[in-house]
Amino acid sequence: MNAEPVACYVGLGSNLQHPRFQVEAALKRLAALPETQLTACSNWYRTRPVGPQDQPDFVNGVARLETRLRPEPLLQALQQIERAQGRRPSGLRWGPRVLDLDLLLYGTLQQDHPELRIPHPELGRRAFVLIPLAEIAPPDLCIPGQGRLDQCLAACSHAGVWPLDAEVSP
Repeated sequence: MNAEPVACYVGLGSNLQHPRFQVEAALKRLAALPETQLTACSNWYRTRPVGPQDQPDFVNGVARLETRLRPEPLLQALQQIERAQGRRPSGLRWGPRVLDLDLLLYGTLQQDHPELRIPHPELGRRAFVLIPLAEIAPPDLCIPGQGRLDQCLAACSHAGVWPLDAEVSP
């Protein structure tokens, strides 16, 4: 456990079993984590899948937490929330899922372990995470090893990302 809270960002996503319900339920569980305070949540976005396109669109957003949990126990807590909401390993990379919680940033920590890479390695290239992250983080936020948030956001395509409640024709 850390003496001082660390600001971290968690990506939330779902495209199965009522996706908006899934991400909102996960947000409540994040708020209940020990030694952790939910301090902000972005709006929800409808996003095209990154992997196989023969699956439903996702609902994605980002939450900001202040936590005293170390990264590994926090990751374990995120995985427990996923399992509690019905996520089961499918073996299909980027396939459909009930809930996906990704630890995007943990303060300024850079860590490259097989079980936990911080910051998330694809963070700086994925509009479906950068757009909601930009709502709740300072624009000059540095993504360690990837650049400033505003620069990453300007450099990636925003195609396939819409506010959830917007009228969109596929």
